[in-house]
Amino acid sequence: MKELNELNLPTNVKYDADHEWVSPGAPCRIGISDFAQDALGDLTFVEMPEVGAELTKGEEFGTLESTKSVSPLMSPVDGKVTAVNEALSDDPGLVNRDPYGEGWIVEVELKNTAQIDTLMDAAAYKAHVEKESAEH
Repeated sequence: MKELNELNLPTNVKYDADHEWVSPGAPCRIGISDFAQDALGDLTFVEMPEVGAELTKGEEFGTLESTKSVSPLMSPVDGKVTAVNEALSDDPGLVNRDPYGEGWIVEVELKNTAQIDTLMDAAAYKAHVEKESAEH
């Protein structure tokens, strides 16, 4: 596991408590944080929704399978899936290697752009991860 000061936490995305990130703007992409991919270990499969699926904030929209476990993907926003990262079907390890770039999971058309403002910035997310790590 990486030390907290080693985590890559870009400031151009917003984070939720379930360790997903959202890139504001178009296209709006969703992925998992560096902390989450590090905790999961090497990913072996990414289950993604169909294009056209409706995502609801706080509800599961897919799963990540790793050599350690299966974890749900929880939507940080309400929206409609406009694209899925097909490259993850052949190479789920992209999420491990580049969680904020080539390892994005879905693109969505937001129902309510103001939801992004309710998510954490990088500093708040780092504090969240520090608190969560201290509790375990």
